[in-house]
Amino acid sequence: MDPDYPLLAGMVLFLVLAQLNQRNGSPVVAIFNRWLRWLIFSFGGAKAAIEMGWSDRPYLVVVLGFFLLWFLLETLYNWLAIHALSVSPLPLFPRFTLNNSGEEWPTHPRLLKIRDWLRSNGFKQVQALKAEVSPSIYLRVSVYQDTEAKIRAQITFLPQANGAISVCFSLSSNTVSGYRYVTDNLYLPFGGFYPETWLVKRTPWQRSLPKLVALHRDRLARGGEILTPWTSDPLADLNLQQRELEQINTELGFLFPHGEREEHGKISHEGRYRVWKEYWLLSYFGRSVRY
Repeated sequence: MDPDYPLLAGMVLFLVLAQLNQRNGSPVVAIFNRWLRWLIFSFGGAKAAIEMGWSDRPYLVVVLGFFLLWFLLETLYNWLAIHALSVSPLPLFPRFTLNNSGEEWPTHPRLLKIRDWLRSNGFKQVQALKAEVSPSIYLRVSVYQDTEAKIRAQITFLPQANGAISVCFSLSSNTVSGYRYVTDNLYLPFGGFYPETWLVKRTPWQRSLPKLVALHRDRLARGGEILTPWTSDPLADLNLQQRELEQINTELGFLFPHGEREEHGKISHEGRYRVWKEYWLLSYFGRSVRY
């Protein structure tokens, strides 16, 4: 079969999925499209190189060469992006404030169904929050709790560069013994350290809130811990988490000490490697690194 046809079909599929994802902002579709883009570059670049006489090696060998070239180019780009983030004034652990604008929940039908599910399953809104991650760009968070206030659901709306809005969920519960169970589907790289009392399970592939809630409840049941109801204010608790995470990651070397950040940036060299590794695994496999 002429390789032009699979390449053409792949490019058409890539464009269709890219347009579809502008409306849906699905990390799963984005992962598939990244692999598709990589393969189109590898097979298309190899075909062009052979037709233009740049190589007389077998086609699949040239494909492998372009496959590795893409990996190197993307690695270089990601390292530069991580460096830029490290030296930029953008906060790694932004501070949240109350969102009183009345725009805490987007009006897209896909997202309104999530709110309807929360309400019909006994979750009630506690607070709406926001954090400025760059000038005029905000993370919006809506916090819900179940009827017993033992599960706190954090619904985070992430603005995308193409204008779409992606949504992530984080469920957390506290135990009498002092542990915090966290189950989320965040797909952004973290790469840092969590407090020892946090039992975190990240499942970026799981985009269904009902299934994520079921997974969280299953973890709680298997853990056999006695849960304690949430009594803290979500805003105060979330900002406390941010301060605690920044302190721990500074102490453990993921971040440079404050006195060295002006010269070296915020993220240490080891930290940048950890962020790159987790970003690559999340981007192409939807998996978070377990250190």
